[in-house]
Amino acid sequence: MAYVKHLTGQHEEALQSLKEAEDLIHRERADQRDKRSLVTWGNYAWVHFHMGRSEEAQTYLDKVENTCKELGSPFRYRMECPEMDCEEGWAMVKCGIQNYKNAMACFAKALQVEPENPEFCTGYAIAAYRQDYNNEISLEPLRKAVRLNPEDAYIKVLLALKLQDLGEEAEAETYLDEALTSESSQPYVLRYAAKYYQNKDCTDKALLLLKRALKELPSSAYLHYQIGLCYRSQIIQIKKGTNKPSRQDEVERLVQKAKYEFQKTLKLRPTFGLANVCLAEMQAELGQYQEAEENFQKALITKNRDDHIGQEIQLRYGRFQEFHKKSDDTAITHYLKGLQVEGAASVKGNLLKALENLAARRVHQNVRVVESTSLLGLVHKLKGEVNEALLCYERALRLTGEVNSVF
Repeated sequence: MAYVKHLTGQHEEALQSLKEAEDLIHRERADQRDKRSLVTWGNYAWVHFHMGRSEEAQTYLDKVENTCKELGSPFRYRMECPEMDCEEGWAMVKCGIQNYKNAMACFAKALQVEPENPEFCTGYAIAAYRQDYNNEISLEPLRKAVRLNPEDAYIKVLLALKLQDLGEEAEAETYLDEALTSESSQPYVLRYAAKYYQNKDCTDKALLLLKRALKELPSSAYLHYQIGLCYRSQIIQIKKGTNKPSRQDEVERLVQKAKYEFQKTLKLRPTFGLANVCLAEMQAELGQYQEAEENFQKALITKNRDDHIGQEIQLRYGRFQEFHKKSDDTAITHYLKGLQVEGAASVKGNLLKALENLAARRVHQNVRVVESTSLLGLVHKLKGEVNEALLCYERALRLTGEVNSVF
């Protein structure tokens, strides 16, 4: 917070944030007070320097230098110790998805010195979980962190989510219940518990938890986004069911609710690409195609630090073009763009399925059959189905020959 305030020119407010940080260290890290304060003192020096207060800056630099000397560091202004690696790891975690791998490295370095340190284990597990999309790199770190931090509800709910991903529902429910009955349940715990219920299509339970969290964090763009996703899931469930016409009023009511939540999300965080996509989909449901197109375009030009998000945007824009705008060519273009991105395996699978269904429909409807058959061949090739791909390519060549013979 101090750094953000410094960037906006609020230097006095930045100093106040640093004071709060220093007070926390004195209360919670009394046994390591000086060592843990080194980063904060360095930041004090930085802010004072930019305020033109060279004497105050030098005072904090001296405190850093004297502490490093007392603790036996060979460097004037730097300490090589696991606590510093841990501090750097937390900073990396807070600074976004592109830093999670570096955060893991920092915590791993600290753990080499103190392998059973609860805080180091927690940091490593959280950094691992946040980049664990397709494998189990966070499972054992999360288990260890829970063992060393039995009162930490946040770690327990992350472990529950990972176990759910792996199909270990019974064990996952145990950790989820422990997290939710903890006296220290916080908005972040409620948010991840809601995600657990969303994954189970228990959207009513998810909504209750998200609304509880929102009371404590009313300006959270992410919470508004998740509430919107719950309404979106309810819409999808109704559409999959029977008696659709009789429930159209309910669908429209949920669409309006979801639309409001996604608009609120974007008001709080204008560069939230997936929120633009979700809002566009709700607008498409209401027949507001021009507004939907505008929001899809905003999402398409948003710089996504994670490839699987860009991949997801291409998929959903392709679906909009295929099913709402009835533009197969544009849909194909965006499905193919999505496949060019090295993202999540699940999203790639959905892109291939969408492309396969579209191509098969066009073949069945006798629409540009050569091109559509070749497209089916490409899908089979990308799925690793070599024989099926060859059959499609041979059929396309045969059809090409038949067309040429007519002329």
